[in-house]
This record gives sequence, structure tokens and C-alpha cells, in this order.
Amino acid sequence: MQKTCNNSYKNSLYTPNLRYQVMSKINGVVAGDMEEVKKVFNKFDTNGDGKIDLTELGSILRALGTNAPHDELQRIMSEIDTDGDGVIDLKEFSDFHLGGSDDAANLKDLRDAFDLYDLDKNGLISVSELHAVLKRLGEKCSLKDCKKMVSSVDVDGDGNVNFEEFKKMMNKA
Repeated sequence: MQKTCNNSYKNSLYTPNLRYQVMSKINGVVAGDMEEVKKVFNKFDTNGDGKIDLTELGSILRALGTNAPHDELQRIMSEIDTDGDGVIDLKEFSDFHLGGSDDAANLKDLRDAFDLYDLDKNGLISVSELHAVLKRLGEKCSLKDCKKMVSSVDVDGDGNVNFEEFKKMMNKA
């Protein structure tokens, strides 16, 4: 149970912020040059039509370890599909990939994700806040599980996750 619960915790951290998740994972796959971007794009373009549709986008996310609901897939598609034609072409894919290197945007994405868990807005994610959010997301984690999760990233030992600890954890994910 702990492993499943812990994995769902990491996935749920990204659920409200899948753009950050996709960028982190694609950046982990793609070394940064355009040839690598093309190779990854072609791998994800499973039918070879030069476009990534909603079904292929879902497959990408599942391959990267994220099972996004249909409405989240549509939201991600609309962010990446800048011309609004309902598919992602190579230019949009590479622009999206290269856009992930913007540290300010990544920091904002991280802050937004952190804020979703910091229910009382005190700058810390407590065990009870983590438990409440995971429960709301349909995860079946006990308070004990949540305490273990917090302890695993709680560098300063205060029993909470502050933004710096959260940022370090997410950058390792």
C-alpha cells in the first residue's frame, strides 16, 4: 500500500499542474537538441501522420507514468496546440519543449502546485493537508501513509513540507 499510495501522491501533486509534469518528463527524455525533439515527437506520433492527437497525447502521458482524465488531456492539448486545430504538430511540440526551460514559468508552476496543497495558506504542507487533498482526489492514503510521505521530504524536521523542500522533491521527480 505504501508504494502505491506514495506513487499516487507524486502523481496527484502533478494532477492540477500537468504542464509542469509533462515538461519535466519530456525534458528528462529529450536532451535538448532539435534532432532529439524530432525523435521523441515521432515516437509519440504513433500513426505517423505528423501530428499528435488527443489519443496519442493520452498514450504519451501514460507512457510517462501519468493517467490523466479526459478533461485534463483537453486542457493540456489546448495549451500545446497553439493554432487550435486539435492536434500538436512538430513546431508546437518543440515550442512547448523549449518553453519548459523558462525557470520563471517553472517556478510559478511549482508554486501553483504547492499552493493547492497548502490549504491554510501558511506556507507549509502539513500531514493533515496532504491527507485532505489526497482524499479529495480519491486517493486511499491513511494519515500514517501521509506522515511517511511528509517525513521523506521534510529536510528541516518540522513535520511539514515548506516550498523549498517541495521544490527539491519535485525537481527530483
